[in-house]
Amino acid sequence: MFLGGGRVTGALAAGLRLAGDQRRILVYDRHPGKMRALRRESRVEIADELSSAVAQADMLVIAVRPASVQEMLSEVFGCGAAAPRLCVSLAAGIPLRNLRAWLGNTVWWVRAMPSPVCRIGRGLTGICYDRGVSGHDRERVRELFARVGEVIEISEKEFDPFTATYSSSHGYDALAALAAAAQRAGLGNKKAFIAAAHALCDGIAYWRESGKALDDLLHEAATPGGIAAATMAAMDRAGYGRVIATGLDAGIRQARQNAGGRH
Repeated sequence: MFLGGGRVTGALAAGLRLAGDQRRILVYDRHPGKMRALRRESRVEIADELSSAVAQADMLVIAVRPASVQEMLSEVFGCGAAAPRLCVSLAAGIPLRNLRAWLGNTVWWVRAMPSPVCRIGRGLTGICYDRGVSGHDRERVRELFARVGEVIEISEKEFDPFTATYSSSHGYDALAALAAAAQRAGLGNKKAFIAAAHALCDGIAYWRESGKALDDLLHEAATPGGIAAATMAAMDRAGYGRVIATGLDAGIRQARQNAGGRH
């Protein structure tokens, strides 16, 4: 059962249905009117009341914005129905200790960070578990997210760097920047996006499938004295690596602000 019917819930529900998963998906949102499209797209059930939704849940997935998590859990705590033993938070930056404090000690927590790309079954989900989560419940959570893409287990101290690093926004931003630069250099709009998309996607696919070291592939692709080598060297001199590091630092700071800065 999902608390919150926003974009992440929509992506997960669509990905599950695409994978042939026919499980019942119950969603509660404070604004049920906005979920008509979600119901049409992914055959979810819309819960009208929080208490009845919580009472029916065998796994509770918290899918609201980080700033709304404490208020939502307070509503769950006071709704008159006992929360299920297993709860999963999709909120970036909210640590396990906060989740335990806000909903009481009868619940075991899992933190999960899925990608919107799970909508097409190609996502990546990072997971970390509260110490008390049983092996059976760990497998239940892992199986859920494995239906919509790859799953990687990480420690909680790795969660913020993971969240800032793996976002599909990196790919979109790189695609937009590379295509824009290609257009300024004289390549037509459509051709610029095709060339940029292949540069990013094909190279990464080859790295994943070939098993070769990244340094070896860089050497193979950027022949000394060639166009690619000159391009990469100029980007490095311009501070490409520093820009990426600055962006990740900003994302991690935001995650810690979500938790009140207490990591």
